[in-house]
Amino acid sequence: MAALHLTQQNFSQTVEGGGVVLVDFWAAWCGPCRMIAPVVDQVAAQLEGRAKVGKVNVDEEEELARKFGILSIPTLIVFKDGKPVDKMVGVPQDAKEALVRLVEKHL
Repeated sequence: MAALHLTQQNFSQTVEGGGVVLVDFWAAWCGPCRMIAPVVDQVAAQLEGRAKVGKVNVDEEEELARKFGILSIPTLIVFKDGKPVDKMVGVPQDAKEALVRLVEKHL
């Protein structure tokens, strides 16, 4: 399962609907974002049924990026019951394991 494409229209419903959601704030021109994109999809598949995973294109959804203070990308934020509870900026060495750990500690 690939990550959900999040927009201003579906963000609240997806993220504030309860549970744990990992959101990847990215842009097409961002090299590190392109590096971590397949990893985010793998994490979405691994956590399917336990957590949701979505992506926000900061160029298309500037208001969402502003709302969450996104200054560097990729920024990955874990939301629990609609509130941001954890964050990772950049691409760590062990990206997949790091993202799974980031999300699992809030499940």
